[in-house]
Amino acid sequence: MTSIRKFLILAIVATLILFNFIAALRGYQSSMFEAETLFDNQLLDLSRLVSNLDESRINGEFRLGNNVAFQIWDNDQLVAASFHAPQDLITPLLGGFEYSNFEGYRWRTYTRHDDVRNRWVIVAERTDLRFILAENVVLESISPILVGIPIVGLVIWVVVSFGLSPLTQLSSQLGRKKVGDLSPIELRQTPSELEPVLQSVNGFINRLSLALEREKRFSADAAHELRTPISALKIQLHNLQQELGTKSDAFVDLQQGVERMQHLVEQLLSLYRSTPDQFAAECRSVDLHEITQDVVARYYPMIEAREQSLELEGERCLISGDRFALETLITNLLSNAGKYTHAGGNIRLKISSAESGAQLVVEDDGPGISNEERHRVFDRFYRTGNSGSKATGCGLGLTIVKHIADLHGAHVTVEDSSFGRGVAFRVAFPGAGA
Repeated sequence: MTSIRKFLILAIVATLILFNFIAALRGYQSSMFEAETLFDNQLLDLSRLVSNLDESRINGEFRLGNNVAFQIWDNDQLVAASFHAPQDLITPLLGGFEYSNFEGYRWRTYTRHDDVRNRWVIVAERTDLRFILAENVVLESISPILVGIPIVGLVIWVVVSFGLSPLTQLSSQLGRKKVGDLSPIELRQTPSELEPVLQSVNGFINRLSLALEREKRFSADAAHELRTPISALKIQLHNLQQELGTKSDAFVDLQQGVERMQHLVEQLLSLYRSTPDQFAAECRSVDLHEITQDVVARYYPMIEAREQSLELEGERCLISGDRFALETLITNLLSNAGKYTHAGGNIRLKISSAESGAQLVVEDDGPGISNEERHRVFDRFYRTGNSGSKATGCGLGLTIVKHIADLHGAHVTVEDSSFGRGVAFRVAFPGAGA
């Protein structure tokens, strides 16, 4: 049972029905016994009445009712009988109440001896008619209970729903919360049973808000605070190179280290910018092929410097997303392929669309990624250990790719490249109906 309301209502109604059934059964049995006693007393009074009848005025058409018969016996001779009575003894002359069958019915009989006139009087009443009458009386008393059960069930539904309304309010407020809304939950009236739950929920929301705020503050502060000194450091290195004219390996390594530090800062800032609330605000219909063309155009000089071949296949493909986030995703995939592909290697980007959605594939003919490492390449700061590659990076590029894909409801997989060697990253975006 997954609904508290349904469980409570069914449990209460089931208990009520069981109690009423037992009470009705006991009442029926008791009422039938009382009715049987009442009818037997009436039959006893009827025997006294018959004893006082003048048998000379009783003929074969005499009757006391359609469901009553009587006989008057003097020793072994039938003195008088009613219309329904047979000519034989209805029941043995033993005295008291018995049952007998005649005229196709079962009869309740009473035999008494009239000591004054020295004769036997037998009266009989059809049991089926007396039971019908008794059952009607009993059912008339029980039927209000049976009819009242649905009404009571409705009242229970209303009462239970009213009692659970604070829980419904809590669920409604949690369901209406927008992305990034970490304000505490407040109810108009909080029952004592729900107070610990509300305190726990608000406590969890508060801890989550503080944790997210610390993460945002750290990412934003680290990125912004490091940008300025890194930019100044790059300018000083450029001036120093112009002034000294040095191109030593140590100086080049220093420049590359500064570039790597700047790249790390930009990646951290990108990861901060791609939060769910910012993404929801920027999401709109964009052309995936156009965005990919722009990224390829900006990145092409670095590809050309390594004498690599770069292909872009596909055509106009509209999806719902954030342009900046998608540019970051494509840039990271293209940068990853460029770094790990050898000089003179091949890189291909393919865009396709179907009813199920759009797909972006970035593949190369580099050293590839082993099957054992493919499930870890999206972990933060993880670097593959393939073929001694000298590619530099901070280990956040593919993590950001996975994060951005999740924001778009897309699925990223690592596959074998169609070049025969290397790796392919496939990003499957959902269709309009997904």
